[in-house]
Amino acid sequence: MYYWRDLDSVPEDFGPSVLTLGNFDGVHRGHQRVLQQVVEAARQRSAEAVVVSFDPHPAQVHRPDSAPELIMGLEDRVETLAGTGIDALLMMHYTLELASNSPEEFVERVFVRALRAKAVVIGHDVRFGRGNSGDLDTMRELGRTLGFEVITIDDFGASYPEDATDADGDRRCSSTWVREALEAGDVGTAARVLGRLHRMRGEVVHGAARGRELGYPTANLGATAQGFVPADGIYAGWLIDGAGTRWPAAISVGSNPTFDGVDRQVEAHVINRPPERVQDFDLYGQSVAVEFVERLRGQITYTGPEALVEQMRLDVDNARGLLSTEHQPRR
Repeated sequence: MYYWRDLDSVPEDFGPSVLTLGNFDGVHRGHQRVLQQVVEAARQRSAEAVVVSFDPHPAQVHRPDSAPELIMGLEDRVETLAGTGIDALLMMHYTLELASNSPEEFVERVFVRALRAKAVVIGHDVRFGRGNSGDLDTMRELGRTLGFEVITIDDFGASYPEDATDADGDRRCSSTWVREALEAGDVGTAARVLGRLHRMRGEVVHGAARGRELGYPTANLGATAQGFVPADGIYAGWLIDGAGTRWPAAISVGSNPTFDGVDRQVEAHVINRPPERVQDFDLYGQSVAVEFVERLRGQITYTGPEALVEQMRLDVDNARGLLSTEHQPRR
């Protein structure tokens, strides 16, 4: 996949293309259906399948105090988009200057001159250009004027999870649904909507070392870790180290109230290692990922270290049992 961070990086002879426009936070099953149709339309037209997206998220620029927490960081978004079969990704740096482009200026400069669009795949509720003044009718008119086809998708390709339950009703896949599930600690529902386990990524940093002192050393993600932090509690999941090795883990999210902690932390204890190797598992400075399989319990304040250690032992046993079944989200 070609990956460009600005228009100047797009080769002058690139194209023709079939493209779509969006933030694609989470790249959930609805997004995946859109991208599948972009790829199919591109193949039918002997064109390149292209995604035009933005970093940072426009809401972080226009309303930083109320912008939603992103489901995934940029690295994971690029990696996941690459896995959908698209040929190129243009990740434009979103600024107020870019936002000031009229719909006509944006489409002509990006879609036509840079990417030589044959077709544009969009939803009925598309908004683009200065003040979100461009809509579907605008895009159709620009297509007639500038010479590209407009392909519309109902609900922007939304789809029900294949394993939807009666409790889900007729709700369609969306980034909002994923965020709501993660806020509630329901990482299982988040995985069903995403089509894969929810992931965070960050550098392992030194913490207070309480877990190591108690016999359960953890890899602590630093404050710059990317990805939506789920509700406080203990989770069964996986830690993927810098070499790409997947380790079963018990993951703690919270502020360590037993020790009067304040700041929320995400820390993973790798399980199933020989007792003599538990203390020498050094990941400091590595960029790692953690994936959440299932929430085991909420955060609890204990009366002292002894009660906490006993609960940690139970948590690790529960995580080990759950992960031994190779629990994965159905696709």
